[in-house]
Amino acid sequence: MRNLFKKRSNNHRPANWRDFQTQLKQNSNERWFSNHPGSRVTIFFLLAVLTICALAALPWHGSSPKSSTVAEASLPPEPGLQLNSKKDLLKLFSEHGFNNLDSKFVNLPVNNQVLQVETTINPELQDYLLKKMDRKNSRYIGIVAMEADTGRILALAGFDKEDPNGNPCLRSDFPAASIFKIVTAAAAVDHCGLNANSKMHFNGYKHTLYKSQLKEKINRYTNTISLKNAFAQSVNPVFGKIGKLYLGGAQLEEFADAFGFNTPFDFELPHDPSQFKVENRPYNWAELASGFNNDTTLSPLHGAVMASAVLNEGHLVEPAIVDRILDPEGKTIYQWNSTFAKQAMSPEASTVLNHLMQTTVSSGTSRKSFRGYRRDRTLSRLQIGGKTGSIDNRTHDQRFDWFVGFAKERAGDAKLAVAVMVAHQDYIGIRASRYARMAMKYYFQNCLSADNAIQSGQGG
Repeated sequence: MRNLFKKRSNNHRPANWRDFQTQLKQNSNERWFSNHPGSRVTIFFLLAVLTICALAALPWHGSSPKSSTVAEASLPPEPGLQLNSKKDLLKLFSEHGFNNLDSKFVNLPVNNQVLQVETTINPELQDYLLKKMDRKNSRYIGIVAMEADTGRILALAGFDKEDPNGNPCLRSDFPAASIFKIVTAAAAVDHCGLNANSKMHFNGYKHTLYKSQLKEKINRYTNTISLKNAFAQSVNPVFGKIGKLYLGGAQLEEFADAFGFNTPFDFELPHDPSQFKVENRPYNWAELASGFNNDTTLSPLHGAVMASAVLNEGHLVEPAIVDRILDPEGKTIYQWNSTFAKQAMSPEASTVLNHLMQTTVSSGTSRKSFRGYRRDRTLSRLQIGGKTGSIDNRTHDQRFDWFVGFAKERAGDAKLAVAVMVAHQDYIGIRASRYARMAMKYYFQNCLSADNAIQSGQGG
């Protein structure tokens, strides 16, 4: 092999001026290296260090998909990082919300090493929902899509007009509005013995809640309606009477606790629990039962968990956003396992709720957003249900719009829970029900087979 630093003969002259100038520079460099032999070692050493650094910067987990990188976690040094539960992960991720991830994998520097976090996120679904968001007319948007039977979060897509780093999906200070009717309906079945066809009565308008509407009276002005249609059309007086006359404050509080209010989930990311507080006033019980108040609050994450109970015989599933974590050598140091949380309602009540929520989509408050779904190639093979809710904030400059529901394959096992919250401003943009339809169709049309392949391939 030719010696790179060997002098050439001066008798060999270049053919032109450009070659001559190039050779002069080369001869000058060669003379300098000859006069400074120690510099050769230094330069080779620096080149070796730069090469090692460049290799270290490459993805270290084989040929895995692209990874996002977050800032180093603020953890004290310890001999060995112990990740045995979601509580350990909550400490690890306390400063990182994994906001709007664009990759399934996240590189997390911690304790002088880089861990690879394999999330549950479906990047295609997440990216699709983020691109579809109406940022012009919305103050907040929070969309959570979750496997209803496992709790794996597939999309955690959020938009906060004033805080680019905010994640409305995990915020719990949004009024729950009529979404709380899910809880009231479950209590009406399990505590009062009602069913989907139970006859209910009310006077006045559907969406008002005057004290005069809460009396147990029947006259020629009384409307008679089934429980399923009262739920689907979100009739406030019916649910107000259930709360005031049949459940009372104690039962409402018991079922709210069973559905996960006032208690944080066993979840890897920081979040506050949804809030429910009852007062010793009969009219307050009516307000709570119908969702006609700003005090009961809900997060989109919690909304998806509530929907999961309808498909899991009354069990709430624990949400998860981390499948596993690998150390720099590729060894699994954390592996997630699906678990159920509470029994929110009986299996019988979940069956009734399933019927009520399907009626909401077929002929209730979300029928316009789902118009034609039975003729759609993808949506027609799904069983779809939901509950809508809407209410102004106290200053009437935001309109909170909710959809909490599910989609289940009729001839398969896939189950998707979806919760969407939109805070509209001056104009009503894309409604929550419409986002839910988008999420359901895109997932079952484009993502399901790929997501199943990823899960089956990660085993061991």
